[in-house]
Amino acid sequence: MRVPRTLIHNPIAGRATAVWLRFRLNEVGPLVALLCLSTLGYGFFALAHEVGEGSTEVLDRRILLALRNPADLSDPIGPRWLEETMRDITGLGSVFTVVFVTCAVAAYLALTERRRIGLYVLGAVGSGELVSTVLKLFYHRPRPDLVPHGMEVFTASFPSGHAMMSAIAYLTLAILLARVDRNRRVKGFVLVLGVSVTLLVGISRIYLGVHWPSDVLAGWCVGAAWASLCWFVALQLQQRGEVEASDPPQR
Repeated sequence: MRVPRTLIHNPIAGRATAVWLRFRLNEVGPLVALLCLSTLGYGFFALAHEVGEGSTEVLDRRILLALRNPADLSDPIGPRWLEETMRDITGLGSVFTVVFVTCAVAAYLALTERRRIGLYVLGAVGSGELVSTVLKLFYHRPRPDLVPHGMEVFTASFPSGHAMMSAIAYLTLAILLARVDRNRRVKGFVLVLGVSVTLLVGISRIYLGVHWPSDVLAGWCVGAAWASLCWFVALQLQQRGEVEASDPPQR
């Protein structure tokens, strides 16, 4: 583990920093990851129960209708370019795009001598896709029929696969890339980018009328929970030295 140059001539500060970095890796990080996992997991199952009881139907319908022209439900609100932009955004959560981005990041990590964390990225996102498929088959909620769909759909509605996979892929990639990069600004940028893409993909699914809002919220919950689990496992593997550890952050 590297120590910043500013601490080389100050052994007390250097020792305190080393202790904090070890504590953050061994205690704070895992606790936060488990807290996020338990909270988001509970949120998903609670929402699934409400959907099963029909408690979300009124709000779901109200939100979908609010995004459509009352005189023509096939026309989403806003200019034509916004609808086209939403179709482009929703593509960021497609299986092809998620696989392409994940493989590209894994290849980057391998080329920068972080092969083991690259393989872990592939396993984390790939297993998340399997979980998404299983959940859709289990709940098998019909797609919204309240408004015409803005694009073709082929699978069940709950939870939103695009919202879930974007959360799994982009949040997991953002968390892991933030851990292996030393620059604080890069860490912040990667995390904000991952969260932003995840939110935009989910919003686009509602705007295009292919998912109920509760589908998207459930997808975000379970996807973020899976990303938290992957974060926790990565911290444990780093602690054991089975994947590459991150360097101390730079300002």
